[in-house]
Amino acid sequence: MHRRVLALATALCLTLAGCSKAKSTDQESGGVKTGPGVTDSAIKLGVLVDLTAVFAGLSKSLVQGSDLFWSQQNAAGGVCGRKVEVVVKDHRYDPQVAVSLYRELSGSVLAMQTVLGSPVMTALRPSIDQDNMFTGFAGWSASVLGDERIVLLGTTYDVEAISGLDYLMREKGIKAGDKVGHVYFEGDFGENALRGSEYLAKQAGLTIVGQKIKASDSDMSAQVAAFRAAGVKAILVSAGPTQTASVAGVAASVGLAVPIVANGPGFTPQLLDTPAGPALKANLYVVSSMAPPALDSDAAQQLQTAFAKQYPDAPPTQVGSLFGYTQARVTKEVLQKACDNKDLTRQGMLDALHSLSNVDTGGLVAGPLDYTKPQQPPTRAVYISKVDASAPGGLVPVGAPVEAEAAKTYQPAG
Repeated sequence: MHRRVLALATALCLTLAGCSKAKSTDQESGGVKTGPGVTDSAIKLGVLVDLTAVFAGLSKSLVQGSDLFWSQQNAAGGVCGRKVEVVVKDHRYDPQVAVSLYRELSGSVLAMQTVLGSPVMTALRPSIDQDNMFTGFAGWSASVLGDERIVLLGTTYDVEAISGLDYLMREKGIKAGDKVGHVYFEGDFGENALRGSEYLAKQAGLTIVGQKIKASDSDMSAQVAAFRAAGVKAILVSAGPTQTASVAGVAASVGLAVPIVANGPGFTPQLLDTPAGPALKANLYVVSSMAPPALDSDAAQQLQTAFAKQYPDAPPTQVGSLFGYTQARVTKEVLQKACDNKDLTRQGMLDALHSLSNVDTGGLVAGPLDYTKPQQPPTRAVYISKVDASAPGGLVPVGAPVEAEAAKTYQPAG
C-alpha cells in the first residue's frame, strides 16, 4: 500500500509541476562549503504549513513559535555567522498545492525546516529525496522512518497510541475483554495510529472498534453512536481538533462518559471556548512526545515568558508554538554541527543530523533525541497530559515522560 501511495505521489509531482531537481550549486564561503539558500550573510529555510484549513490554529501558533526562536537566535548572532531567514507558505492541507509550493521554494532554501501533514509529506517525498532535502516533519507517521532526509521531532503515532492505551489500562480501569473505540483519519496519520492501538489490544485482550474518517468530516455523531452501541469503555482519537471536539461533545450529549485520548495534533486550547469545552475538560487526555506548555521546567517557563512578550495578543503558549520553537531549536543544533564540520550543504546538513545521538531540548520533547539509528524514532517516550483550562496551552502533564513497556519492543512500520 505504501509503495502504491508513493508511486501515485511521484506521478502527481510529475503531472502537476514537475519534481524540482537537485542542482550542483555547492560553493565555498569563508572556509565553509555552502549549498542552496546559503550566502555570506544568510541561511534560508522553508516552511510549508496549513494556515487556512484543518490545522490552521495549530499552524499559526507553530509559525509564531519558530519565529520567536529565530528572532532570539538571530539577535544572538545567528548561526555560523549568518542570520537565518524562514519563508512560510500555506499549503491549505492540500497535497497538490504543497507540491507546487515546494517547487517554488526548493531551489532557494538550504532545508525545509517544517512540512506539516502526513498526506502532504507523502506527496512531497519523491521531490525531497531527489533534492536530498533535509525536511523537518510536523507529523509523526512511521512511514517516514528509514528516510534519512525526514526528521521526526519525537516518536511515531503508533507508539503514541500504544502509550495512550497503556495509560488507560494502568490508570483508567481498561482491562482484558473491554472494547475501545478509535476514530482515525484515513491515510498515514490515522492508520499508523490504528496499527499501534491494534497491536497493544491484541496483546492485552482488548477489542478495537475502529471508525475511519476523512479530514473533511467534522460531525462525529455516527461514529459515537457506533461506539455507544458497541459499549466501548474508552475512545482514542487520531484526527484533528475539530473531530476531537465533536467526539467529546457528542459523547457527552448521549451519556457516553468515558475517557478520551487524542494524539497530539488532535487538540488546541481554542477548543475549550467551544460548546465542547466542558466535555473536553471532563474527559480528554492528550498523548504526545511534545511537552504540554505548562510543564514545570526552565525551558517551558522561559518559552511562556518570551512568547507572551513577543505575541501579547495571541493565545497563550500552546503545543503548536512549543513545537515550532523546538523544531527550530533542533534545526539550529543541526546547522551548528554542519558549520562546525565546515559543510553547510544539503548533504552536510544530513551528515550533521545523523551524528547527533543526545539532543537535549530541556524537556520540551520527551527525549533525549537520538538521530543515529536508522528505522527507529528518535525517542519512544511521551507525555500524557490532562486538559486544564487554567494552564498555559490548556494542558498539564499527569506525570513525568513515560515509555510504555509494550512500546519498547514494538517495531514501528517504516
